[in-house]
Amino acid sequence: MAVSDDEGDVTMDVGEDALDDPATTSFDADDIEQKYPNRPRNHSVTLPFHELIISLFNPLLENRKKPSGPIVNRKKQGPNTASNSPNEQRKHIIERFVSRWKKEVGLDIYPAFRLVMPDKDRDRAMYGLKEKTIGKLLVRVMKIDKNSEDGFNLLNWKLPGVKSTSAMAGDFAGRCYEVIKKRPIRTSLGKLTVLEVNDMLDELSAAQKEENQLPIFEDFYKQMNPEEMLWLIRMILRQMKIGATEKTILDVWHPDAENLFNVSSSLRRVCWELSDTSVRLNKEDSGIALMQCFQPQLAAFQMHSMEKMVARMRPTDDDKVFWIEEKLDGERMQLHMIDDPGVPAGKKFQFWSRKAKDYTYLYGNGFEDPQSALTQHIKQAFHENVRNIILDGEMITWDPKADVIVGFGTLKTAALSEQANPYGEGIRPLFKVFDCLYLNDTVLTSYTLRDRYNALQQSVKSVHRRLEVHTHTEATSATEIEPLLRKVVAESTEGLVLKSPRSMYRLNERNEDWMKVKPEYMTEFGEALDCVVIGGYYGSGHRGGRLSSFLCGLRVDQNQIDQGADPLKCYSFFKVGGGMTAGDYADIRHLTDGKWKDWDSKRPPTHYIELAGGDRQYEKPDVWIRPDESIVLEVKAASVSATDQFRTGYTLRFPRFRKLRRDKDWRAALSLVEFSQLKDRAEEEKEEKRFKIDDARRKRTAKRRKRETVIAGQDQSVAAYAGPESKLFDGISFFILSEQMKPKKSKVELEKLVKANGGRIVQTERDENTFCIADRNVIKVASLKKAGQRTIVKPRWLTECVRQAEIDAGLAPFVLPLEPSDVFFSPQSEEVKHQRHVDEYGDSYARDISPDELLALLDQMPDLGSDCEIEDSVQRLMDGAQCF
Repeated sequence: MAVSDDEGDVTMDVGEDALDDPATTSFDADDIEQKYPNRPRNHSVTLPFHELIISLFNPLLENRKKPSGPIVNRKKQGPNTASNSPNEQRKHIIERFVSRWKKEVGLDIYPAFRLVMPDKDRDRAMYGLKEKTIGKLLVRVMKIDKNSEDGFNLLNWKLPGVKSTSAMAGDFAGRCYEVIKKRPIRTSLGKLTVLEVNDMLDELSAAQKEENQLPIFEDFYKQMNPEEMLWLIRMILRQMKIGATEKTILDVWHPDAENLFNVSSSLRRVCWELSDTSVRLNKEDSGIALMQCFQPQLAAFQMHSMEKMVARMRPTDDDKVFWIEEKLDGERMQLHMIDDPGVPAGKKFQFWSRKAKDYTYLYGNGFEDPQSALTQHIKQAFHENVRNIILDGEMITWDPKADVIVGFGTLKTAALSEQANPYGEGIRPLFKVFDCLYLNDTVLTSYTLRDRYNALQQSVKSVHRRLEVHTHTEATSATEIEPLLRKVVAESTEGLVLKSPRSMYRLNERNEDWMKVKPEYMTEFGEALDCVVIGGYYGSGHRGGRLSSFLCGLRVDQNQIDQGADPLKCYSFFKVGGGMTAGDYADIRHLTDGKWKDWDSKRPPTHYIELAGGDRQYEKPDVWIRPDESIVLEVKAASVSATDQFRTGYTLRFPRFRKLRRDKDWRAALSLVEFSQLKDRAEEEKEEKRFKIDDARRKRTAKRRKRETVIAGQDQSVAAYAGPESKLFDGISFFILSEQMKPKKSKVELEKLVKANGGRIVQTERDENTFCIADRNVIKVASLKKAGQRTIVKPRWLTECVRQAEIDAGLAPFVLPLEPSDVFFSPQSEEVKHQRHVDEYGDSYARDISPDELLALLDQMPDLGSDCEIEDSVQRLMDGAQCF
């Protein structure tokens, strides 16, 4: 796909001229006139600010409270009838507002959209205001004693009120509203227009000091009522939560609006270039462009089993490979580079984060930029014939002294330090590149990941610890994932990313072509285990020459001591390195300095340490330390598993360091007998819990047998249906909260159905991967709905999964994706995802629908014409098919 021409120039097979349209964060009036001479103009003043609240925000929030019903049960209705779905109602609310704006104001809706979607507005600088600062400003504006009840509530907004529990605890804007409404200057609707509020917010973003921000807040307070102030604060914090996503709003504005925003990250362009819905984007405008920030592709969250994740990589008979990358703990960053003779060394750079923040001021605009924390060091990174390029990657912090990754929170500090001292030994930014999306005037997003990576390798050369091409491992089965996951966890990184090399790059999507893999941690043994370090292993690569992971052991108990074992002796138990920072390694080096001894395989220190495997010495360390001179580590893990690799006969899966226990010496660390007791107790509690659940079910079942349920008009009882024996729900947990209403199934019957198909029943929703099942608004369900964080699934989805598995007998069973009709309640952020699994009429992409559902679907579809017309159309299709 990437080839070289006769002069050695790196080119692509096809080419398009890119838009040389540098994105900027602010424009003055002359810039705007020059850049957008044909922009839409409004014929009237903008609407009052309060109309955003009355006509848009409040209706959308009211609509969000309505339950979502199944599509197949909705009959044909008028566009404004109350029986429309919440999704349809949401769209109509936005359409009415947009239509009114166009009629009463004009075609330039940018002033309104800046306030409706403030987090998407790149043209207004950040305010530099967090909740604490706004609270202080409001205390001063309203002249409240900071030690009073209201003063406390503003400055400690996450806590309940001083004298009474506030319904707004944790909602800062809501807490401000509570305080402001007690002492408003204005109670009637304010007179500020949308444009005037924008002008005042521009002033606020330019006023970086509290003394300059105070008079602007005073003006807002004088001219707005409490509800208007509530929404203003949400806009400043860029935390709107209005009950509609930007996708919904942009789709109403123009069919190409989302696409243009994805490739430009510019709300201004979306509003000004797409004001006419009859004019569609040109092909060259719909792809990513140089010096124009785009919205990157994101990795989907992991599934319950690695086999299912691998299946989502869409392997083929000829190509079963998927890629495994180390997940990096940094900030997603895109690099744009173009030829520019006006810049020293001839290359101009721009950098943007995932949130479209311009970081060029930190990382540099050219090879000769003396203030750059990166570009002045990467002149050798690009093939000499690369004219322009866009790279996608992760900016991480690197410690050159320890040669290790440092936590994400230090990235900006590292960049500023590098600016001040570009050749010092302090921490610095390192750009890890994993994708190439544009090369020499050619957009590559429609090419496969494999082709894009080939282009990356031919155009970019790694510059050690400055800019490096991120590597990956090729795999073909799920069994190859866990060893790599163990390795990266042991090396203090946070997980893996699986990628399909056959996939295209999908802008602003979190799809299953890329999937995260992280270890899940156990709770059976409490928070963590405290174990003594008995050995150490030198790292490889960037950790070479230093101890990067440690062997932990369990102390022998009195029984072994009575049989002659030294009281200091420990049995090998597990290795750990994951979760440690550079500071943790430094502390361990300091506390153990001079105490390590090289491991001698011919004369192992069996007096102190006993490994598994006898003379074969499984998991032998590079160095060892006497337990009484060692340290104690607090460790958590995913689970305990049997093994012959460690002397204890057990080990921890995915152990991860939590902290160094300076308050404990080796005698307080876990012993063999204590671990055995912990393990036995955990198994007993697990069994006891299972027994209680089963016993309760038996009692409920016995009570029901006393009074059989009879179907009206028939003489047969309702039998508990448990479905066929299968592994359909293997590895999945379910929390059954209520019975199924139609057709009637009790909780016990639903639990039997789950267990009969390999599922696990739990009695808590704490694990985010647990499916919550309910068909009635019982107390627990109401509580979950109020929290608004969890999707609650109707029980019919369980039976549909089983039914589809029976239809697909002989094929590998799979769990059906959730459809809107399967959902009893869903957070707004999940609704679009569910809608993708059905077509515009509600027909499922994944399952065979029933005859009743089919009739309901047909009833919704538009009239296609007479029977004769339909027969003619079908015949033409059949005639066309025969040509092939």
